[in-house]
Amino acid sequence: MTDSNIPSMKLALIAPVWFEIPPPAYGGIEWICAWLAEGLVDRGHEVTLIGAGRNRTSANFLPTFAEPPSERLGESLPEVIHAAAADQYLQGLDLDLVHDHTLCGPLQARGRATPTVVTAHGPVAGELGSYFRKLGDGISLVAISNSQRAEAPDLNWCATVHNAIPVNDYPFRADKEDFLLFLGRMSPDKGVHLAIEAAREAGRPLVIAGKCNEPAEMAYFDSRIRPLLGSDIEWIGQADAARKKDLLSRAHCFLFPIRWAEPFGIVMVEAMACGTPVVALRGGSVNEVVAHGTTGFICDKPSELPSFIDRAGHLTPSACREHAMSRFDVSKMVEGYEQAFQKTLSMRTSGLLA
Repeated sequence: MTDSNIPSMKLALIAPVWFEIPPPAYGGIEWICAWLAEGLVDRGHEVTLIGAGRNRTSANFLPTFAEPPSERLGESLPEVIHAAAADQYLQGLDLDLVHDHTLCGPLQARGRATPTVVTAHGPVAGELGSYFRKLGDGISLVAISNSQRAEAPDLNWCATVHNAIPVNDYPFRADKEDFLLFLGRMSPDKGVHLAIEAAREAGRPLVIAGKCNEPAEMAYFDSRIRPLLGSDIEWIGQADAARKKDLLSRAHCFLFPIRWAEPFGIVMVEAMACGTPVVALRGGSVNEVVAHGTTGFICDKPSELPSFIDRAGHLTPSACREHAMSRFDVSKMVEGYEQAFQKTLSMRTSGLLA
């Protein structure tokens, strides 16, 4: 039995193929899979993790690739091979439930006796929603935010479980430095250029760290970001976990000027865990993550960002940390998934799930 009086379960977690679990740097879904696997093991469940690369968690590990095909990110064939290999592994396992975080894997769920829970990590308003709709009740879907779920309320949702982090693994610092921080992919949807404009208007230096290795990312960086760099705007490339935590703990505030309905921005939680407020544009899950006026500020338009950057210094770092701990610690996420798994198993038993 687990601490929550939920019976121990035999679970298989299928992670994406592109990076190790946990990843050395970039890889938001891979970090979620790592933290979830560790949390479920800690609570007494028997967890088998299917992924690429080395065994780096406490779960039983089954590799589909000896090395993650990171350099082929965006190609279809590695994902398909990964799904086929995962299904082959699953056929030989005695399981209560499969939890899939991949795109292709759910295609095989309907023909499987073991029920499958799928976490939707992307926006479901378009083709991804159409895909899940065609899978019907062969899968139980978990949303990572209420805003994501509202995009397609007709899908076979069984729960909303916010992404989370091990808050105690993040350094808390009450005294902040003057620089602003942006972490994320180099994409116009992430609003990197808006972060630069806001920092310059606020008169504060900005540090930019992020992923920039796909053609579209490099094109955006070269055309929109590189020309704006200078002594006050520093590009440091992709930061590993240790450097990211250090930057988050020291920054005056974290900028999140997204231009799309991001289902869940885990980096906002990471900033708050370090006691660093978030200044963001409204969109996606931002309203569910940031407590306006307490852990940061939510702006309706880019022109509002500079004034709220200044006001962020008056917020209490400990309030940011407490908010992250009470709502977005891994323990909350694990409990949410336990309940989603139990609900799915109950529905299968009662005949309400295919």
